[in-house]
Amino acid sequence: MSFAPRIDTAIMTALRHGQAAPAPAKLAAALEHAVTPGGARIRPTILMSVATACGDPDPALSDAAAVALELMHCASLVHDDLPCFDDADVRRGKPTVHRAYSEPIAVLTGDSLIMLAFETLARAAGKDPVRAAQLIAVLARRSGMPGGICAGQGWESEDEVDLSAYHAAKTGALFMAATEMGAIAGGQDGAPWIELGARIGEAFQVADDLRDALYDEDTLGKPVGQDDLHGRPNAVAELGVDGAIRRMRDILGGAIASIPKCDGEEMLARMVNAQAEALTPIKWRAAQATRIPGE
Repeated sequence: MSFAPRIDTAIMTALRHGQAAPAPAKLAAALEHAVTPGGARIRPTILMSVATACGDPDPALSDAAAVALELMHCASLVHDDLPCFDDADVRRGKPTVHRAYSEPIAVLTGDSLIMLAFETLARAAGKDPVRAAQLIAVLARRSGMPGGICAGQGWESEDEVDLSAYHAAKTGALFMAATEMGAIAGGQDGAPWIELGARIGEAFQVADDLRDALYDEDTLGKPVGQDDLHGRPNAVAELGVDGAIRRMRDILGGAIASIPKCDGEEMLARMVNAQAEALTPIKWRAAQATRIPGE
C-alpha cells in the first residue's frame, strides 16, 4: 500500500498555512525548498502504516500526525546542514537552505517548520483533543531533551559520547515517534509500539552508515564521508561492510518480531522489509560486483 499521495497532499495543505499572505517571500519560499521534494518520506509512511494496521478510525488525525512528524524531520535537516553543524552544501540533490537563501533564513526556516508541526496537530484536535494532546506530547519528547533529536545533536559536542544514547536520540527518536504516534492516531496505546520504532531506527542508522561509506554524492544526494570527516561512530568502521549488512538484517528480524498483535501485522512486516530494501545498498553492491572491469 502506498501512502505517498496522501502524505504529500497533507503536507502541502499544511505548508500553505505557513505561507499564507502576508508572509515574507524568501522565508515562505524557503519553507517549500526545505520540504520538497520529499525524499522517501520514511517516517510518515511508517506512521501511516501503523495507524492503518490499528484501524485508522480518524484519517484526518493520522494525516496531521504524519505531517507534523515529517515537518519536524525536515526542520532537523535544515538545522543539521548549517555551518555550525555539518556545513553541508547539498541536500536531496539540491542546495541546502542556507546555501540557497542565507543562514538567517535557514535558521528561521527550521524554527518555522517546528512551529508549523505543532500547529498542524493543534488544528486537528477538535474531534479528539485527548489523542491530539498525546500526539503533541510524543512529538515534543522525541524532538527535544533529554532523549530527542536535539539531544542527539547535542551529543556531538560532548568530549565523551554515550554511543547508545547518541544513536537512540539522533536517529531512533523520530522512528520511535512514528510508531508510537501511528498507534495513538489509530486509537491504540502507543507504548507497545515503541520497540518497533527503536529497532527500525537502529536499522536505519546502520543503513545510513552503509550509504555514507558506499555511495557517491550524486547517488546519495548529499555529501558522503561525513562520519569520518566529523569523527562520528560508524557501523561500517566498526564491523566492515559485510558485518554491517549482517547486523542490519539481524535488527530487522527483531523489528518484525516486535510488532504487536494487530489486524495489519502482516502488512507491517512487509512494510519493514520494503523500507529496508529501499534503504540499503545491497543491490548496489551486487551490481558493482558484476560490472566489467574498466567499464
